[in-house]
Parts: sequence; structure tokens; C-alpha cells
Amino acid sequence: MDLSVLTFLLILMLAFANGTNDVSKAIATLVGSGVTNYRTAIAWGTFWTMVGAAVAASVATAMVKTFSSGFFQPDLVIPSTLTPAILSGTCLWVLFASMTGLPVSTTHALTGSLIGAGLLAFGSEGLIWATLSKKIALPLLLSPFLAFGLSFFIHPLIKSIAKRWEGLCICVMPSHRALVTIDAQGCTRTLFQAGNIGVPVASVPSQCDRAGLSGPTLGLDSIHWLSSGLTSLARGINDAPKIAAMLLLGSSAASWPSQALQVLAFAGVATAMGIGSYWGGRRVTEVLAEKVTEMNHAEGLSANLTASSLVLVSGTFGLPVSTTHVSSSAIIGIGLLRGRSSVRWATVRDMVLAWIVTLPVAAILACLTYLLLSRAY
Repeated sequence: MDLSVLTFLLILMLAFANGTNDVSKAIATLVGSGVTNYRTAIAWGTFWTMVGAAVAASVATAMVKTFSSGFFQPDLVIPSTLTPAILSGTCLWVLFASMTGLPVSTTHALTGSLIGAGLLAFGSEGLIWATLSKKIALPLLLSPFLAFGLSFFIHPLIKSIAKRWEGLCICVMPSHRALVTIDAQGCTRTLFQAGNIGVPVASVPSQCDRAGLSGPTLGLDSIHWLSSGLTSLARGINDAPKIAAMLLLGSSAASWPSQALQVLAFAGVATAMGIGSYWGGRRVTEVLAEKVTEMNHAEGLSANLTASSLVLVSGTFGLPVSTTHVSSSAIIGIGLLRGRSSVRWATVRDMVLAWIVTLPVAAILACLTYLLLSRAY
């Protein structure tokens, strides 16, 4: 098989593997807090992940530059077998983790593969260690602690808002062109109503399931759905450019030779991520939803807001944080606010061990693949 074709197929496989493991990071709180079931949550996360991956083509140029030209010295000639070796090492580890239910970081695995195969191909002098330490290692190391601390700050605020919101929803009434609040006792209050439309909203309480009003409602569950979608969107924006950037590995300009290739790359990555998310995302989702800590709506919302804010900000500046580390740390932090006994430490131990071994295992797999491909080609 031609190496260019093999490389593109491996990019699609890595995007698929990423979907199987990472879709869980945004939707586990929906299931864990009882908002919805697995099938609906995964479908929701899949949709917004694909949207984020598509949007990344235009907004995540800094991330593409970091992963395509930030690891190796610019004067090096990149062997044709290096990129498929890096992709293979990353893909093999992420797929293994997904099958065993371990939430691991694709960013972490890709970094390990890049370093391992790069050291084998060029030696230590071929790597740009300043970039690796400042733009890769530092964000990856700090992001779990930032998520952990931010969850302690965000959750009390969300909890306070949730108490005031409990039992309250906003009803959108297209027929009356109005927004109406409904409290737990069924009392209504018109927030907004366009003029000259006839009967006041508050005078027709018999038309609503909860208080006589009909139309879509916006409650605490709705905010949780939105936060989950935002986290999935952020994950797509954060992960897609790292995978697509492998097509440009070693390019000094880190720019796409044509817009058609850029569109094809991101469309392929977005589609493969979506397929992997929908058909393979349940196993890891079960771990984060049920085996780390119990959570209610407010706690799930806090975890999602923590993860999405950190991932979006870092992605904008081209700093590759791990969605896995961020979201998992946020969930653990939320659990600790209830007390140490609320966290299932055996699950956390397995997760941390997986995080620790991701770099060396991915590096070893990439090195072995590089040696095999070098002999074959």
C-alpha cells in the first residue's frame, strides 16, 4: 500500500479511536446525574463533537502549527515512514484503552508517539525541547490541577444558582410571542410579551403541562444539556487539529497546500470521530458516569463548565490540554466537595495509572511500528 494512502487511513483510524474514548468526557455527567440515558447522551455528544471538529478547520490554526512543525527541527528531512508510525502507536494505545474502559488522553498518546519515534529517527538533537516543555508538557501537567481547582470555585456558584432555579423553568410560547417563568407551585410570571397580540399570557394557565402554558421549557436540565454540548464542541475543536496536523508533519510553513486538502482532512476526521463516538463510546462513558462518583444536576453542570472553559481557552491559544485529564479531574474535584468517601478511589487509581503509562507505551508502540515500516518500505 502506498504510504500516503496508509497515512490518511491511519488518520481516520486515530480519529475513530479518539471518538470511542473521548466522547465520554462531555456526556458522562448527563448520564451520571440522571438527566438522560446512554444512547441519547452519546448521540448528543457525537453531534457536537463533529461540529467542533468541522469548526476547527478555521479556528484552530495554532494547534495545527504546534503539532505539524513544533516538535522537530525545521531543517530535518522527515522519513516517509515516521508519520504512519506515530499514528499507529497512538491509535493502538487509545483503542486498547477504549476496549478496557480506561479514559486516556489522545493528546498524551500522540505526544508520546511523536517523542518516541522522533528520538529513534533523529536522536535527541532532532527534537525541539523548548516547544515540548512549554507548549506540550506544561499544559498537559497543569491542566488536571487547574480543572481540579476551578471545579472548587465554580461548583459553589452553580450550586447557589441551582437552589434558586430548583423547580423553576422558562416557558417559550410562540403563539403568544412570550417568555414566562413557572415556579414549583405552578405560579406564572410573564418575562416578556410582544404587544398587540390579544390575551395576556398569565390569564390562560390551563394550557400548560405544569402551569397552564404550552411550548418548549428551559430548566436546569436544559442548561446541563447546553453545557454538555459546549464541552463536546470544545473537545472537537481541541482534538481534530492535532490529528489532521499529522498530514503536515515536518512542514516548515505548517500550512495546507490547498483548501481542498484542508477540507478533506477535517471532514474525514470529523466523520471518523463521529462514527467512533456513536458506536464505541459507551464503555468509557460508563466508567466516568457510574464508577468515579455520584453527581446531581448542579455537580454535572459544574464539571462540564470547568472542562469546556479550560479546553476552549487552551485550544484558542494552541496549547494542547487533555480533555480526559480536565474532565476527569473536574469530576473528581466535584466528588471531593462531598467528602473523600464519595470518590471511588480504586477507579481513580486505575485512571491515574493509565495516564502515567500512556506516554511510554505510546512511544514504544510508535518505535516498534517505525522499525517495521522502515524494513517494509
